[in-house]
Amino acid sequence: QVQLVESGGGLVQAGGSLGLSCAASGIIFGIYTMGWYRQAPGKQRELVATITSGGSTVYPDSVKGRATISRDNARNTVYLQMSSLKPEDTAVYYCNAFQPAWPKGGPYWGQGTQVTVSS
Repeated sequence: QVQLVESGGGLVQAGGSLGLSCAASGIIFGIYTMGWYRQAPGKQRELVATITSGGSTVYPDSVKGRATISRDNARNTVYLQMSSLKPEDTAVYYCNAFQPAWPKGGPYWGQGTQVTVSS
């Protein structure tokens, strides 16, 4: 069974930094594009960052310059580091794994971890 388990969420002050981790199991981690998405109440889930198996990254303008996604294939873990946090970063952050060329390549989602940024 596929499991994506996020950790590292919590309450931080505006301007602060926070790091999230997602530990994956049940997938061939190294062939998956991994991503972080977030969803605030009443809003659509949105992309935060993705990183391909080859290490290419994508960030939307909303977090560009403040977010860094990385992966450690040896540990089957993807990370998200965010700085200069804003109240609008408050959301549930979800880990994602996707490999469309693989018969059971997902997408898979974690349960999410709450990030709250206080002003």
